[in-house]
Amino acid sequence: NNKKIIPLRARREQKLKLPCLITVRLSLLRDHPHSMKCNGKQSLLFLFQNGHRKPQPALNNLQSTHSGFGFINSENVFKVCDEPHPLLVKEMIGHCVNANIDEAYKILAHLWKLGYSPEDIISNIFRVCKTFQMAEYLKLEFIKEIGYTHMKIVEGVNSLLQMAGLLARLCQKTAAPTTS
Repeated sequence: NNKKIIPLRARREQKLKLPCLITVRLSLLRDHPHSMKCNGKQSLLFLFQNGHRKPQPALNNLQSTHSGFGFINSENVFKVCDEPHPLLVKEMIGHCVNANIDEAYKILAHLWKLGYSPEDIISNIFRVCKTFQMAEYLKLEFIKEIGYTHMKIVEGVNSLLQMAGLLARLCQKTAAPTTS
């Protein structure tokens, strides 16, 4: 019984250490205030809170961004981490909430042309959708559709058409019903 408690406690302590480690690393950069922008810290924390929970990758992302660009901002962090920018994904979800499939698809096509994998795109859509301001019932419907699409992508159906179908279903959830 005692053996089970120790690993759980160690895991909990590891989760608590990472934000502290990032804060320590960021405090070292405070000596050079011109080398970091506030949205850079927010981007690192976004990546940490959404799947990059181990300390080493998070610190490597911070160090790589600083070494590669000499300046830590949101744009540079997402270039180093090679993930779709959450603001683009947020804009795309906003178009879906407004049932504007054309504008939502333009953003999806742009992300696709940049070479992001369907797994990266769908993961970011899910992460951003969880915190997007919309009606709760609509958020649950969106998350359900995102989950179905994610399952299909994992099964190997990972085409642009599959992603476009997701956008169409999301827009359909918010579109006013047509009267016949």
